[in-house]
Amino acid sequence: MNSLYKNFYRQFYLKTGGFIPTKPLNQNIFPGDYFQIKNGEIILLGNLYRDNLISPQEVDLSLIMPLNPSNWNISDGISKPYSGRGQGHGAIEGQFEFSKQILAFANKGSFIFRTKEPKSLKINNWNKIQQQLIIKLTQTLFSFRELYVVTESATAASTTLAIASNTNAELELASDVEIFGLVDIFGHHTTKTIQSKDIDYYHREDKRKPAFFKAKKLVVQEEKFNDFITDFVNKADNSSEWVDVFFDSNFHNHIDYTPQVIIQNTQEHILDMLKSDELNPSTALLYFKWAEANLDDIEKLFASYRN
Repeated sequence: MNSLYKNFYRQFYLKTGGFIPTKPLNQNIFPGDYFQIKNGEIILLGNLYRDNLISPQEVDLSLIMPLNPSNWNISDGISKPYSGRGQGHGAIEGQFEFSKQILAFANKGSFIFRTKEPKSLKINNWNKIQQQLIIKLTQTLFSFRELYVVTESATAASTTLAIASNTNAELELASDVEIFGLVDIFGHHTTKTIQSKDIDYYHREDKRKPAFFKAKKLVVQEEKFNDFITDFVNKADNSSEWVDVFFDSNFHNHIDYTPQVIIQNTQEHILDMLKSDELNPSTALLYFKWAEANLDDIEKLFASYRN
C-alpha cells in the first residue's frame, strides 16, 4: 500500500468523526487491542482483555451502536459522466435491461467508498481504567514509550472501496437491478465491473469485519515536556562556551536551534533522557497521559512512502 491511499485515510478520519481504517485494509481490530506503528504498518501486540490487563470485573463494553450512514458513504474527486439504462441479449433469458454507469476519478488517490449499516462497539469505562493502564503498560507489566489502544471498533454489513492510481481513471459498472444514483450502483451486490482504467484498489467486502477504529495514544504530559524543552534550550545556549573551554579549539561550534525544530525532534526522546530513578510506578502519571489518535498518526502510517 502506497501514498495513493493517504487521501482516503485522511478524508475517512475527517468524515466519520475520527475513525481510522486498518492498515493493511480489511484487517480485524477490536476494542482493547494495543499496537505500535512501525514502518507505516500497524503492529498488533495484544489485547487488554485477552491478556488480563483489565480484570473481568472491570470489563464494560457498549452494546452494538448504529452509526450515521451518511458519514460512511464518502468520495473525493469523483464524477459520473454517464448513467443510464441499456439492453442486452442472453441465450437463455433473451432480451434484458441493465443499469450502466461510468465513474471518473479526477486525480491520483481519488476514491469512492460505499458502506451499508455501519455499527460500532466501544469501551464504556475508559475514564475509569485509563490511569491504571498507564502504570501497567509503562512500568509494572511493560515498558512501552509509544503505544496505541483501540477504544472503539466499527464494522458494516458491506463495504466497497475504489482508489485511482492515476489521473482520469475510470470504472465502468453494470447492474441488472433498476437502481439509480452514483452511490447506489457502486457497492451494490449485483453490480459487475465491465472495465476499469488506472484503478489501484477495488474491493467489496461482504463480511462484518471490524476494520475501522478509534484509538488513544500515549503522550508525554505538557508540563514535563515544557520542562524538558527549557532545560534543553539552556544546555544548547551554553554548549559553545563549553566546547571552547574543553577542547581548547577555535572551531566554529555555534548551532542554530529553533523552538519548532526542538519540538519536532524531542517529543519521542524526552523519556530516554530521564535519570533511571525518575520514572517509576509512582511517577508514571506525572509523565504520561492519553490523547486521541489523529491526523498526525495517519501520517505515520505513510511515513515510509514518498508523496
